[in-house]
Amino acid sequence: MDLGTIHTEWMQRYRTRTDLALEAREVIIQHEGPPEIPGVAVETERTPVAVISRVAITTEEGARAMGKLPGNYTTIEAPGLRRRDQDALDQVAQMIGKEIEKFLDLWKIPADGEVLVVGLGNWNATPDAVGPRTIHHLIVTRHFYYSAPPAARTGARPVAGISPGVLGITGLETAEIVQGVVRQIHPALVICIDALAARSVERLGTTVQIADAGIQPGSGVGNKRFGITRQTLGVPVLAVGVPTVVHALTVVADGLDRMAAHERGAAQNVSIGPPPAGAGPAVGSATVPGAGGGTGPAPSGTGGGMPLPDPRWILQSGAGSTGPTAPPPGAVTPMASPAGRQAASMGPGPAAAQPAAAAQRAVLEEVLGPYMGDLIMTPKEIDVLVEDVAEMLAEGLNQGLHPDLDLNRLILAATGAGQG
Repeated sequence: MDLGTIHTEWMQRYRTRTDLALEAREVIIQHEGPPEIPGVAVETERTPVAVISRVAITTEEGARAMGKLPGNYTTIEAPGLRRRDQDALDQVAQMIGKEIEKFLDLWKIPADGEVLVVGLGNWNATPDAVGPRTIHHLIVTRHFYYSAPPAARTGARPVAGISPGVLGITGLETAEIVQGVVRQIHPALVICIDALAARSVERLGTTVQIADAGIQPGSGVGNKRFGITRQTLGVPVLAVGVPTVVHALTVVADGLDRMAAHERGAAQNVSIGPPPAGAGPAVGSATVPGAGGGTGPAPSGTGGGMPLPDPRWILQSGAGSTGPTAPPPGAVTPMASPAGRQAASMGPGPAAAQPAAAAQRAVLEEVLGPYMGDLIMTPKEIDVLVEDVAEMLAEGLNQGLHPDLDLNRLILAATGAGQG
C-alpha cells in the first residue's frame, strides 16, 4: 500500500489537506455521518493540560478511508502551547517522552539500542524548521557512548541526530540521505521530526502527533517526496510532528462550514433576509452577478473583472451551478425554497448538509482557486512558536530516549577526563 496514493485519493475525495489522523477522522464523520469508521479505533484521555487521542488504523479498509497507512497515531492537543505556558510546555514534553517509551516497549527496542533522529524540513523557512531546530536541542550521545568503557554506559543510549535539509538545498531526496545513513550505522529505530499541515487554525502549534506508520515529507502541502517508512528503511520508523501551516482554502472552507451550521440552526421556518449592501444578489435571486441589475464586488486589482458571489450561495448550493460565480438565471437556491428550509432545519445529518459538503468545497475551489489555490498560511508569531515547539519536542525526546542518562558521567568517561 502506497502512502502517497491513498493520501492523494483521500484529499481528492474530501478536498481537505491535513497531516493529522485525528482531523482526517473528523472530516470523514463530518461528511459521512457519525457511525464509526471500519478498521479505525479511537481512545481519548483527558488531562488538566491536554487531550490525548490515540487513533489505531488496523485494516487496509480503514487506511484507505483515512488516507493514512495502518498504524498507531497519538495526538496531544494542548491549547496552552500557543500562550507560551511554560508549565504546559513542560507537561507536554513529559507526555511525549512517555508516548515514545510506549513505542519503544511495543517494538522491544533494547535499552542500548541505537536511535537515529532525523530533523526533516528546510532550516531557511521558519514554518518548516521544526525538525532542524529540534535536532539543535537534542542530546546526542552516540559519539560518547562508543568511546566510553562499557561500565560507564549504564543508563545511556546511543542517539545520533541529523538535519538532511530538503531537495532544493542538497539536490538529494531526503529519503535517499536517510537510507544511506541507516545502511551505514544500522540503528534499531529511526525517529523523524517534521512540521505538519492542519485543517484547523486552532491546532497550529498546539498539537503534537506521534505515529508509527512513517512519514511522507511535504504531503500536507502537496509537495510529496519519497516516503520514510519501515518498508523503505528496513527498521521501525516513528514520526513526530507539529502542525505549523494551514491551506488558505481550508480556512475559508471551514469558515463557510461554520456559517452554514449557524444558518441551519437559525433557518427553521425563517426566510433569509437581503444580503448586505455590495454583497451580491440576494439568495434565490435570478440575477447573475456581473449581468444586468446586480453585480457583486470585483476582486481587488481586477479592474472590474470576475465578480465574487454572495457567499451564502456557496454555502447553500454548491451543486448544479453553470458557472463559478452564481447559480443559473432563474434557479432557486436550496435555502430559498420551502423544501430547502426544511432540509436545513434537519441539522447536520447525512440527509441534510453533509452530502453537499464536497460539492460546496468544489465550488469554493472553482471560485477562489485562481486567487489562493497554493496559498499557505502560518501564524504571525511563528518564530517564537517554532522555537518553543522545538525545545519541547527535544525535551520530550530526551526524556523518552534517555530516562536514566547521566550525561556528565558519560562525557567524562568517554573523554578520559578526571582519570588518574
